[in-house]
Amino acid sequence: MSATTESGLPFEPVYGPDALHGWEPEQQLGEPGTYPFTRGVYPSMYTGRPWTMRQYAGFGTAAESNQRYHQLVEAGSGGLSVAFDLPTQMGYDSDAPLAKGEVGKVGVAIDSVEDMRTLFGGIPLDKVSTSMTINAPAALLLLMYQLVGAEQGIGGEKLTGTIQNDVLKEYIARGTYIFPAAASLRLVSDIFAYCRTEIPRWNMISISGYHMAEAGATPVQEVAFTLANAREYVRAALSAGLDVDEFAPRLSFFFVSRTSILEEVAKFRAARRIWARMMREEFGAQNPKSQMLRFHTQTAGVQLTAQQPEVNLVRVAVQALAAVFGGTQSLHTNAYDEAIALPSEKAARLALRTQQVLAHETDVTRTVDPFAGSYAVESMTDELEEAAQDLMRQVEDLGGAVAAIERGFQKSEIERSAYAISQQIESGERTVVGVNAHTGDGEETPYEPLRVDPELEAAQAERLARLRETRDASAVDRALGNLQAAATGDENVMVPMREALAARATVGEVCDALREVWGMYQPPSSI
Repeated sequence: MSATTESGLPFEPVYGPDALHGWEPEQQLGEPGTYPFTRGVYPSMYTGRPWTMRQYAGFGTAAESNQRYHQLVEAGSGGLSVAFDLPTQMGYDSDAPLAKGEVGKVGVAIDSVEDMRTLFGGIPLDKVSTSMTINAPAALLLLMYQLVGAEQGIGGEKLTGTIQNDVLKEYIARGTYIFPAAASLRLVSDIFAYCRTEIPRWNMISISGYHMAEAGATPVQEVAFTLANAREYVRAALSAGLDVDEFAPRLSFFFVSRTSILEEVAKFRAARRIWARMMREEFGAQNPKSQMLRFHTQTAGVQLTAQQPEVNLVRVAVQALAAVFGGTQSLHTNAYDEAIALPSEKAARLALRTQQVLAHETDVTRTVDPFAGSYAVESMTDELEEAAQDLMRQVEDLGGAVAAIERGFQKSEIERSAYAISQQIESGERTVVGVNAHTGDGEETPYEPLRVDPELEAAQAERLARLRETRDASAVDRALGNLQAAATGDENVMVPMREALAARATVGEVCDALREVWGMYQPPSSI
């Protein structure tokens, strides 16, 4: 049987010059740091300095997560990446009935600006870049971060970091949505406009293919659906009256990195090229920074196994190498025990050490774009680009990303791919070491997972009760009323939202105020 890539494209046993038939290097490649940025977005790439090493962390209370952040900074992490628990991601307070049993489980519980203050206590926000994996309530968490920075005497112009803020992929693959698509896009546009003047160095969206890949998307689907969503965000910002070269330089992306090194390198190269051409030819962007696809990468959590978890150390190292060869701007390496529980301190430190070994003990940082001119990689890049553009055209034919989401197109395509992968693993066609091959009975070693204190939920509810008793309730009510008035009209909601949070309104109260105006998203029924 002939070999294929993860995307189902032909994988040839030997590649030669004929694989590049009709290839025009000056058009396809260019120089590093120049259009179409196939070879990387910066001329020197890692020869100047390595990628930003981020570690995704957050669990339990703000105080517990703050301790982990200090450990990561002391271990050499140049950027923090915050994981929030499900109630926070869904816009509910920790004492809400729907939050029961989920507080602090998959990330840190943040209910108010007081929690945010504790989360970043002792961490100078003008010296650390912070990424926050938050989507529907992204505006709230960004504003709380700004308020905490102001308390440290740090103005918005000095804050650097990223909010994920990619709501469209929530409807496709992840499910932590709150508002209908139109309201969500309006909120995204308001964030863009606010950051332009208030927090100009902030990346106000990280358009994510990672979660679609975790749901089963192939590399082609990951690129196509991510860039189709990005096109929708650009259109929304333009419709709101923003100039493309004002906001596009602060757009960023988030991709997965799998163990299939060659296809992953090709994927990153193809994505840069598609984006550059889209921004210049379709949207008329003139600023080269508007044409650069800058991206964060996370190693593939979906490929980690609970069986023989130490083998995940090897998987993560290979995945990280693929991301580096692909030209990522920042990287998170998963801990080897994440398929079992929240990462232990030791596992998180080893994950960071993996990046440090790649950056300082290998030679991959000594030359820009080491795969340029590879017959295999360049051919795979062309084929992946063509397949991704075909899929993007299908999305456009349905009316764009939002219309396609409403018809369930992206979701059904990803589900079909996920099912095929599960069938391949079950049949043994796809080898997963420790699962369906090389299981090695007796190799397992005892493992004690990190556990969240079950009393955390009650303690967080007590803090909320004290907060509501000590704050100025009338000031909160006035601020929430102003927020609803802005949401009802066309005023930017960010300033009244900031005033409500400063008055110590909670995440749930702010989101409830917007739910009353905008409603909640109801996914289409399926049979």
